[in-house]
Amino acid sequence: MSALSCHVDEYLAMRRAVGFKLERAGALLTQFVDFADRLGVRTVTVEVAVGWATLPANASPVWVASRLSVVRGFTRYLQTVDVEAESLPADLLAARVERSTPYLYSDTDIAALMAAARALPNPLKAATFETLIGLLAATGMRGGEAMRLDVDDVDWAQGLITVHDSKFGKSRQVYLHETTLKALQGYCVQRDQLCPSPATASLLVSTTGARLCHAVIQPTFRQLLRQAGVGGQEALPRPRIHALRHSFAVRTLLSWYRNGYDVQARMPALSTYMGHVDPGSTYWYLSASPELLELAAHRLEASFGSPQ
Repeated sequence: MSALSCHVDEYLAMRRAVGFKLERAGALLTQFVDFADRLGVRTVTVEVAVGWATLPANASPVWVASRLSVVRGFTRYLQTVDVEAESLPADLLAARVERSTPYLYSDTDIAALMAAARALPNPLKAATFETLIGLLAATGMRGGEAMRLDVDDVDWAQGLITVHDSKFGKSRQVYLHETTLKALQGYCVQRDQLCPSPATASLLVSTTGARLCHAVIQPTFRQLLRQAGVGGQEALPRPRIHALRHSFAVRTLLSWYRNGYDVQARMPALSTYMGHVDPGSTYWYLSASPELLELAAHRLEASFGSPQ
C-alpha cells in the first residue's frame, strides 16, 4: 500500500467519524490513488489531479469539476501532513452546477398514482406501493429512508417514525398526521395477512417478503406513472419518485404563505423535518414553483414596499 493510499484511508476515516458517508468520494479517491501510483507520483500535484479528473477524454465539464472537487477536499487534509502536496485552486476546471427543476405532483397526480397502485394484480405489491407513495407524499421522506424503515421504527402511540442513519449520518423523528398513521396501521394488518412470515423486519416489504430496493421500486413506479397518466413521455421535467419529496416541501411552503405564517421563522423546522444538512437546501424550494415565487415576492413587497 502506497503512502498516498494510507493518507486517503486516514482522511476518509476522519470524515466518516464525524458522520459523512463518502461512499462515492471513497471510490473516486481509490481510483485517483491507482492513477497516481501507476505514474509513480507520491503526492497530489495539479498536473496529476487534472489528468485524472479529465478522464475520459469526452467527459462533461460538470463531471470533471465533480471529480476534481473530491481530490480538492482530500488535498486540503493532505497538506497538513505532506508539505509537497500542491494546492488545487477553487477556480481550476470550475463548472457551474444547477439543480434541475423538479416535477411537482398535484394532489390529483398523487391520488391517481395511488389508485394505479391499488390496481396492481398482486395484492401485497398493490398494498406496499400504495402505502409507499402515500408515505413519501405525506412526509417528504427520501425513498431510501422509507425502504430502510423497520416495523420497530414506528412509535404508534406517539405517532412518529424514527429515521436512522440517513443522509450525512443523521437520524431524526418524523411526526405523522393521524390519517397517515391510520393508513400505515391498515397496511401492517394487510401485510401480516398476506405475508405472515416476512424475510425481514422491514416496514414495507416486496412480494417475496424482502426489503424493498431501487431495482424493484423504479420499474414499478414508471409503470404506475404510465397507468395513471401522470407526466407523459414528453413531460419536462420528468416525474420521478424522488419528486414526491420536492412536492411535499413546496406544498408545505405554499400552505404557510397562504395562511400568513412567518415562513422564514418556520424554515429551520422544515429543514430539520426533512433531514436537510442546513436550511440553505430548504430555501432552494422557494424557486421550484412559480406560484411559490409569486407569493414570496408579494410578501417581500408587503414588508419593504414595491420597487419604484
